[in-house]
Amino acid sequence: MPTLVADAILAVLVTAFMVAGTIGASSNDELPAHEPLGPLTFVLVGVAAIAVLLRRTRPLLALGIAVVAVTAYLLVGYTYGPILFSIAITTYSMASLLPISRSLPAWGITAASLTIPFAADSDWDNPLSALAQLTAWLSWSLTVWAIGTAVRVARRSATRSRAELVREQTYQERLRTAQDVHDTVGHGLAAISMQAGVALHVMDRSPARTKEILETIRQSSQEALDELRATLATFRSPDDDTDRSPLPGLDRLDALVQRISGKGIHVEVVRTGEPTRLLASVDQAAFRIVQESLTNVLRHANAATATVAVHYEPLELTLSISDNGRGPNGSVVVGQGLAGMRARAGAVGGSLHAGPGPAGGFVVRASLPAAGQR
Repeated sequence: MPTLVADAILAVLVTAFMVAGTIGASSNDELPAHEPLGPLTFVLVGVAAIAVLLRRTRPLLALGIAVVAVTAYLLVGYTYGPILFSIAITTYSMASLLPISRSLPAWGITAASLTIPFAADSDWDNPLSALAQLTAWLSWSLTVWAIGTAVRVARRSATRSRAELVREQTYQERLRTAQDVHDTVGHGLAAISMQAGVALHVMDRSPARTKEILETIRQSSQEALDELRATLATFRSPDDDTDRSPLPGLDRLDALVQRISGKGIHVEVVRTGEPTRLLASVDQAAFRIVQESLTNVLRHANAATATVAVHYEPLELTLSISDNGRGPNGSVVVGQGLAGMRARAGAVGGSLHAGPGPAGGFVVRASLPAAGQR
């Protein structure tokens, strides 16, 4: 509706301009002799105005109407005037809305149709002058078509760029969700695997201890399922009213540490600095980095203790996760866990480094901007 109103306003303004300009051109004694104005003159101007009104909804029809009106106007012998602007406007609109395979033939038919009255009105006693006038007309018409085509190409390029940006954002969101699933499932399975191993070891000697471990496995699996549901909730439709728990952040660090400590590894948390309010993306990235690091300790380190150091600064959050395990043998192999942690840190504008600790074991250090991507 706004487009139709805008086209109607433009058509009214163009009509007023064409009527006033036609009257002015007819009264100019310096122009060549021409037919006097009459009712047909303004009927043709009105038809050209209708073409302007239809230029966006029916571009080919609009151009055809304008060509018929202008051709009849010139063949009758009226003086050249602003009615020619209807050709320029409809040619531009047609070229800016239709593909070249359709707009170029339409321009060719338009040029050929209007060349007839231009040629009939030219002074062929001076062929060079007549050819110059026809060339000027064709060049002017072709320039209008080229501008419209260039606008269409630029508009399509911008549309493709926006679509590509949306696809990239969708891909990054899916990648982030996949990383969340990897962290959640990996942590849960690592914990369950270790607890199951302990249960098998003590099953015959301590049934009570086995029962306690199985209960812990049940709790760990339930917590992992809850986190997985919250992570996958991002793929649900907006009108799905299923309860969606927020993705975990550092506010759940103590619960994470408690679960890890119950699996045979003592984990100590050291917080320094003044806690600041973190963006959700940074908070979630920080939690996942700690979770993945502790999962790796469970899986690979053969450690007895681990330390999680969280240091707050006004513009930066620093994480350090270390253990007293055996450390890496030789060079550090970058697996999916480390790659995922680096990707999380980089996604919010931070960085992550991992390697052997100065006193043995393994250390993961991450620096995240407290205000997110800068």
